[in-house]
Amino acid sequence: MEESSGLGKRKLPEENSEFKESETQNQDSASKRRSLARTCVHEVAVPSGYTASKDESIHGTLSDPVFNGEMAKTYPFNLDPFQSVSVACLERNESILVSAHTSAGKTAVAEYAIAMAFRDKQRVIYTSPLKALSNQKFRELSQEFSDVGLMTGDVTLSPNASCLVMTTEILRGMLYRGSEVLKEVAWVIFDEIHYMKDRERGVVWEESIIFLPPAIKMVFLSATMSNATEFAEWICNIHKQPCHVVYTDFRPTPLQHYVFPMGGSGLYLVVDENEQFREDNFVKLQDTFSKQKQGDGNKSVNTKSSGRIAKGGNASGGSDIYKIVKMIMERKFQPVIIFSFSRRECEQHAMSMSKLDFNTQEEKDVVEQVFRNAILCLNEEDRNLPAIELMLPLLQRGIAVHHSGLLPIIKELVELLFQEGLVKALFATETFAMGLNMPAKTVVFTSVKKWDGDSHRYIGSGEYIQMSGRAGRRGKDERGICIIMIDEQMEMNTLKDMMLGKPAPLVSTFRLSYYSILNLMSRAEGQFTAEHVIRHSFHQFQYEKALPDIGNKVSKLEEEAATLDASVEAEVAEYHQLRLSLTQLEKKMMAETTRPERVLSFLLPGRLVKIREGGTDWGWGVVVNVVKKPPAPSGSLPPALSSSRGSSYIVDTLLHCSLGSSENGSRPKPCPPRHGEKGEMHVVPVQLPLISALSKLRISVPSDLRPVEARQSVLLAVQELGKRFPQGLPKLNPVKDMSIEDPEVVELMNQIEKFEEKLFSHPLHKSQDEHQIKCFQRKAEVNHEIQQLKSKMRDSQLQKFRDELKNRSRVLKKLGHIDADGVVQLKGRAACLIDTGDELLVTELMFNGTFNDLDHHQTAALASCFVPGDKSSEQIHLRQELAKPLQQLQNSARTIAEIQHECKLDVNVEEYVEAVVRPYLMDVIYCWSKGASFAEVIQMTDIFEGSIIRISRRLDEFLNQLRGAANAVGEANLENKFAAASESLRRGIMFANSLYL
Repeated sequence: MEESSGLGKRKLPEENSEFKESETQNQDSASKRRSLARTCVHEVAVPSGYTASKDESIHGTLSDPVFNGEMAKTYPFNLDPFQSVSVACLERNESILVSAHTSAGKTAVAEYAIAMAFRDKQRVIYTSPLKALSNQKFRELSQEFSDVGLMTGDVTLSPNASCLVMTTEILRGMLYRGSEVLKEVAWVIFDEIHYMKDRERGVVWEESIIFLPPAIKMVFLSATMSNATEFAEWICNIHKQPCHVVYTDFRPTPLQHYVFPMGGSGLYLVVDENEQFREDNFVKLQDTFSKQKQGDGNKSVNTKSSGRIAKGGNASGGSDIYKIVKMIMERKFQPVIIFSFSRRECEQHAMSMSKLDFNTQEEKDVVEQVFRNAILCLNEEDRNLPAIELMLPLLQRGIAVHHSGLLPIIKELVELLFQEGLVKALFATETFAMGLNMPAKTVVFTSVKKWDGDSHRYIGSGEYIQMSGRAGRRGKDERGICIIMIDEQMEMNTLKDMMLGKPAPLVSTFRLSYYSILNLMSRAEGQFTAEHVIRHSFHQFQYEKALPDIGNKVSKLEEEAATLDASVEAEVAEYHQLRLSLTQLEKKMMAETTRPERVLSFLLPGRLVKIREGGTDWGWGVVVNVVKKPPAPSGSLPPALSSSRGSSYIVDTLLHCSLGSSENGSRPKPCPPRHGEKGEMHVVPVQLPLISALSKLRISVPSDLRPVEARQSVLLAVQELGKRFPQGLPKLNPVKDMSIEDPEVVELMNQIEKFEEKLFSHPLHKSQDEHQIKCFQRKAEVNHEIQQLKSKMRDSQLQKFRDELKNRSRVLKKLGHIDADGVVQLKGRAACLIDTGDELLVTELMFNGTFNDLDHHQTAALASCFVPGDKSSEQIHLRQELAKPLQQLQNSARTIAEIQHECKLDVNVEEYVEAVVRPYLMDVIYCWSKGASFAEVIQMTDIFEGSIIRISRRLDEFLNQLRGAANAVGEANLENKFAAASESLRRGIMFANSLYL
């Protein structure tokens, strides 16, 4: 990396060789773990030319930070090595990424940064990826510090506090609008930074980090990731400040991983607490499956059906889970979290535990009391909802469910009871593994596969690390236990990679949104342009880092260039430049000439064409036939010579190939005739863009090309023509011979003729000093290649985004958001304020009058289509007053998609309409807005209650953004309508306060 003058890397403490040797001996695991506990890796990325100004006696050095001053905060426990190193980095006032397992204690580092800000009378921002996590964090930090505020889309508490907890979206909004608050902020803490991988929202983190003023220092907290150093180098690169990495994969509580074969019995330990994979046990485990198959004989269907518990929740699957939970309780391995990858499955499993009871009478009474107190914040009718009433008997028995479809109040209640040890068996989806540290003694996975929206796949090692990390409570359990249920034989390496694989790297999901582009265009300062953001994105940084291969190639070429004879005169340079320019022009011309509509009528059998594939020159070949191919599935076509630009036309061409090259179906190898070695002609399928020259000449082609002799006769004819035209075969003139009248082509042809004239009259054209020319030619070629590679390294990715930016700007011009000079217009000023729903589509509706004809109930219902959330599987039948606005919305969406498609953006019109128009809750929101009860509206849909509430709250946030947008463009009537729509939603259980606040 250019910026970093070095990554100092050290391990704490020095691991002595005795420890390494004894590691394999039967040293008892406790002392071994103590040694491991003391290891953490510290690295630092430093900008070139940076000099540290800290007093070394107090702060140590950049590569070895220590802190000997007065601590801003003390802890009731001894800090782990990674925590002490992190504190030393913070006291140096330098950014830091702490990458460690969930239970390792990263929060202690964040709390230290907050304590420093309080000590130094500065403000600090704590961002989290989800509103629910922000609420929990607010509660946790309020217990520790006095002056804490909260800002999420739907709640604002003490916005002037010294420590502000917020979602990352709120921070990005503040940065875009140049909020005054940021002038007083010293630190921003980004919790769960690995959320940057999120396909939908990852870009929010990236933009926030790029926009932060350089004076602000950052603390990044992350689950373990394999490319922490790369992330720190990016921060160092864009903010020109050091960024430390403190990485530990130490687990305070070691884990044991067992496998339970479904339908079988017993557990198999496959990874022990020293992270050793037990192959012997794995083999025994595999045997149980083969035995099951033999034992079942014709009933082998049964073992398969147990894999389908997920969907049907049948008895055998239920009983497997039942068996495991019962066994866990008998062995006192509770509390246990049972992870399922489906919300319905979680509930089915919990309900199948009806015979089990894990709480004493005393605990039952406490649960009931907490439950009654919690639901006091609801009104009378909502307290009797089945979703609430059914929960109490389950919770009293120490069993609970946790997933995103639950009512928020129930979800929070479950979290609080779980933390108090009153829930012993928790059936949860993987969202429970994000965020707050709520560990259990045991974790069970009901399946090793999950549906990720595209396919059923094995869970990745990153996901496994995150979820299994919930097992083992620090200071309470000697070891945590993970149990995986599998329903079919699994490859050993698949299981090994899942359990012991490296944590996933953080990969950028950067993209350009219209919201960002408009906000950047409307900012006064010149430095933040969309180009600036693209250049500084983690995506671009990762792309440039991934090019060492090209870098190696460049250095090899540079070495070659240095050895070539440099004493060649200027005229050789000039001569070569002419040849180079001519080649470039001819390339450009061929791209124009080989467009199907121009070239097909000339590609008759017998036409001589020159073929070039990448760096390989196949020389002249002969056209046999042209076919239009449908896009074929890979592997179904004979291996055609293909171009990155691709083409639906294939030109079957007789080409000179090396002997025996196409036996056993391998691809013919080029054997250009000038090598003089024997070769034979083969018919090779070639894509149109690979034709590098068309000759005027045609020769006759035998009707049957199967015999070798027939093909060799063609070879002889081609070689004969080569002798007859030593200066090169006459080529078709695109303008005169092919009658192409396009002014661009005519201009190109004129340029080519001028260069040819200069070249032929150049004194060196007939010169005999072959060695000199060749030598220089190679040098010039090498230099040219170096330039090409270097610009490729810099630009190909940038160019992709630049083109996209240009196309998106054309869309904004066409829709009237910006004028021809890129100045943001009224419509654009409205779109700048909307980031919850599709900003282009909703401003279109604001400006084309769709909202004017609706009352505020219809407005709320129509706006709900913009909020992403669960899909309903039911057929949608809408009442008349909603069907018409929905039709208008779909028509506008289609228009916008078509404009984007015209502007060369990769948008499928129907997919776009389906993705941005989500009418699943229109009816529900309409009736709720008109005063229906929650019990009535949940009967109208199959979407989970919790999802309805989450979507309604985001809808409220969206309506407030629309209200702000209407205000910004002076539309008072619309502003009042959006305000009334928002007001009509804000009641009852939908907007009940969080238990954390």
